[in-house]
Amino acid sequence: MAKKTRLTAAAVKIGAAVGRADRTAHKVAKAVQTARKEVADLSKQVEKLARDVKKASRRVKRALR
Repeated sequence: MAKKTRLTAAAVKIGAAVGRADRTAHKVAKAVQTARKEVADLSKQVEKLARDVKKASRRVKRALR
């Protein structure tokens, strides 16, 4: 009977560890998804700024002629 209690206790510890790992994995996945969206937004902003700089440089070149 004592062995059965030990097995149950071990199973509980294993289950708790798996639960913690699963929760952490979900948190990491959510953070990665958020970071991916932020990087996409930032890259769009950088592209827009690059176009604006290109347009501004054209205007300056035309003004200097």
